[in-house]
Amino acid sequence: MTKQILVKSTVGLHASLAAKVVQAASKYSVDINLHYHNKVIDVKSILGLMSLAIPKGENVIVEATGDQAEAAIADIASILEK
Repeated sequence: MTKQILVKSTVGLHASLAAKVVQAASKYSVDINLHYHNKVIDVKSILGLMSLAIPKGENVIVEATGDQAEAAIADIASILEK
């Protein structure tokens, strides 16, 4: 399952927001990747997320596989779209 998500945080994907995303993703036993500008990272990696330096207003693609994929993506989207 995949979903395009708009990063709405006024400062983009910063450290504390990345930590929230990792915590949310870690609750699910699914594989979750984030695609941004031809880069793919594991959403459960805070260093991976922060290395992308995603600014406000950018779209990312979140892809998850597993039984809880839909719930995991919804949880991550709710964090990034605030």
